[in-house]
Amino acid sequence: MSLPSGGCYPAVWLELPLAGPQELYVALGSSRHGPDGMNEGEAERVIRVVVVDDEALVRSGFELILGASEDIEVVATASGGHAVEAVRRERPDVVLLDIRMPDVDGLTVLRELRTMPDPPVVAMLTTFDADEYILTALNSGAAGFLLKDTEPEQLAHLVRTLVAGGVVLSPKASRTLLHSHPGTEAAVDEEAARVRLLTARERDVLVLVAEGLSNADIGARIHLGAGTVKDHVSAILTKLRVTSRVQAALLAQRAGLLDERPRSEAGR
Repeated sequence: MSLPSGGCYPAVWLELPLAGPQELYVALGSSRHGPDGMNEGEAERVIRVVVVDDEALVRSGFELILGASEDIEVVATASGGHAVEAVRRERPDVVLLDIRMPDVDGLTVLRELRTMPDPPVVAMLTTFDADEYILTALNSGAAGFLLKDTEPEQLAHLVRTLVAGGVVLSPKASRTLLHSHPGTEAAVDEEAARVRLLTARERDVLVLVAEGLSNADIGARIHLGAGTVKDHVSAILTKLRVTSRVQAALLAQRAGLLDERPRSEAGR
């Protein structure tokens, strides 16, 4: 089974750009770009993955499927109780983390991983297509949800999308986000106040992050070096008091930043 090109995959997940209030944050960054803004083929690198699940059969299955790809290596598998230790030891690019485990809750593991210096990208594994913990996990720094019965032909591509800065969600998970309540009026006002701390340039960068551009593409759009864009993104995360680009974009949307001007005007 071959996957279509162009960044939109209709099977068990969605990648949609972020343009305004009617669109959903389910892909920050294109699968065509690597984590440093490089196009596929510009650099050879092996994506290191750790799989965390309480069932040995699930761990073995994911390891077998992903191990068939030349550019992906499962460097460790672990149950919940050994997850943090395995990640600290192996320093993977991506962690596939079961959200429901009997020994240690997946959300607890996620929060601990997010405190690490240069934390890995984490996607939650779930059996249920509309897991009640979707919003909590995304707000805690997860980069998406993968169903455990994802087609093997898609799994490697989803991992590549994650390491490239994308978010992967099933259609039902996407609808959960679409219909979620943004919070109390006071919370929204507080988030808007944080957005107002951004400089005009940082607001431009945030809008372009939300459009799915890599650091290199943002730099090309507004005539800055990728390193300068990276510094802006770091400042944005600090000022918004969030730990990921996903959280920053969600906050910006709730604060109305993406409603302020047409997408085509961002970065001018």
